[in-house]
Amino acid sequence: MPLFQKAVFLTTVANLADLPLDAEREVAFAGRSNAGKSSAINTLANHTRLAYVSKTPGRTQHLNYFTLAPGKYLVDLPGYGFAKAPEEIRAQWDRLMGPYLARREQLAGLVIIMDSRHPFTELDRHMLDWFAPTGKPVHIMLSKADKLTRAEQSKSLRVTREAAKAWGDRVTVQLFSSLKKTGIEEAEAVLAPWLGIDPEEVRAAAEAKKEAAAAAEKRRLDKINKVKRNPRPAADKSSPDE
Repeated sequence: MPLFQKAVFLTTVANLADLPLDAEREVAFAGRSNAGKSSAINTLANHTRLAYVSKTPGRTQHLNYFTLAPGKYLVDLPGYGFAKAPEEIRAQWDRLMGPYLARREQLAGLVIIMDSRHPFTELDRHMLDWFAPTGKPVHIMLSKADKLTRAEQSKSLRVTREAAKAWGDRVTVQLFSSLKKTGIEEAEAVLAPWLGIDPEEVRAAAEAKKEAAAAAEKRRLDKINKVKRNPRPAADKSSPDE
């Protein structure tokens, strides 16, 4: 089974005292307003409504925990940089996110979703400045890559990788598209070790799933072709002899 496709919503955390006690490893997802964070999580999980996708900035105001396996969690962080969010909500995010990112021992690494058309905004840089002192890895997913030409994708990837060097060699970058569902396997290969999972196991499970789907499709087509080659004889509608 691919890494995130067993994800199940566990709980919403509004206070650090309520963080799951059985956590062994966690991967947190962060992103600027409307960068595509919830869509990316849903795409990785192959679930259209796992993470709430809202057109209203500031909709996610707490830490949303999703179980991937016993003791292993995906954490959906509040989006940052919401001009429309009330001041008290932004203050609550600071009280919650700051200590969580800085002190949560079980947090293995941070995924930052950036719009591939506008990577490394000032807010993205602030997030990296905030998290870099932990020494934990960061993986940047450049979302909405389908909105760029191939040449623009290459440029965005190159420019972002170059900019990421300012935060050391623990920052990796990839392109991602929720619409086209591209970049899933690359993300899984990076994040599996963070969760203590062998990426080869994830890859093998994904290949097995593809092979099973291909075999099922072949059986379906064979059945259709068999019917075409051997159509049922038309029923005799003539009146029986008297």
